[in-house]
Amino acid sequence: MLILYTIYDLMKKENHTLVSEFTFQGFSSFCEHQFTLFIMFFALYMLTLAGNIITVAIISLDHHLHTPMYFFLSVLSASETVYTVIIIPKMLCNLIGLSQSISLAGCATQMFFFITLAINNCFLLTAMGYDRYVAICHPLRYTVIMNRRVCIQLVWGACGIGLIVAMTQVTSVFRLPFCATKVAHFFCDIRPVMKLSCIDTTVNEILTLIISVLVILVPMGLVFISYILIISTILKIASAEGRKKAFATCASHLTVVIVHYGCASIAYLKPKSENSKGEDQLISVTYTVITPLLNPVVYTLRNKEAKEALLRAIGRKLS
Repeated sequence: MLILYTIYDLMKKENHTLVSEFTFQGFSSFCEHQFTLFIMFFALYMLTLAGNIITVAIISLDHHLHTPMYFFLSVLSASETVYTVIIIPKMLCNLIGLSQSISLAGCATQMFFFITLAINNCFLLTAMGYDRYVAICHPLRYTVIMNRRVCIQLVWGACGIGLIVAMTQVTSVFRLPFCATKVAHFFCDIRPVMKLSCIDTTVNEILTLIISVLVILVPMGLVFISYILIISTILKIASAEGRKKAFATCASHLTVVIVHYGCASIAYLKPKSENSKGEDQLISVTYTVITPLLNPVVYTLRNKEAKEALLRAIGRKLS
């Protein structure tokens, strides 16, 4: 909260805009289908919350899952839960016409948490990639390298990078004077809010691009380097069964990585001239609604250990 108060203080000192609130125009072109979209997104939201909360609960309660991989997964699931809570409830209210406006401070708060959690998730996926690399390429040293202290440091590092970038971005955006009030999006994302400024935002756009390159391409590059080393190690395994088992441990993570980094790259690394409202919203729906649902589906329903832990938990409840 201290960070947010600091940001608000800077906004008051630097921002001389007369605008006090914004109005979301995210789904205004789908007037006839807004109730259908509401039902669909509400169902996906409930599934996402339930799936991620169940994932965190199972990992916390079952000692068989107290390993680095599942520790990172539980943190990622908790982060994804908060991430969806920041964006989707407001989007659902907009769809049924309850409240399409948001205050300047509310918009800054939403953007701050969105950026923090999005970047946190990027670097958590990188930590999970490193975990898989150590498990497969250095199995005998796995417990020594991936000890609890290292795991906690990686999580705090991911969170710290997210906080620093969020403070930088939100402060730079909300120092701008705003003349327009209609945000062509369903939440306070960086580029749609910057477009409402009265002045040239080239410097802010360059800053956003540099940060996007650093927080998307760098962790993505580290993940793919990890997987090149992992694949080269797996191909050296003599038995076909051993190779299959090794690939299976990485398949879930790789699926989430491709979708997550793919959507983030298209959304934030694409040239400004190529951005259309419809494309941006489709991509945004994917990484704000679909991707958070992928974690419990891919990691839990397709994971033997997680399914067994869920069955054990259900069995204890019934007995």
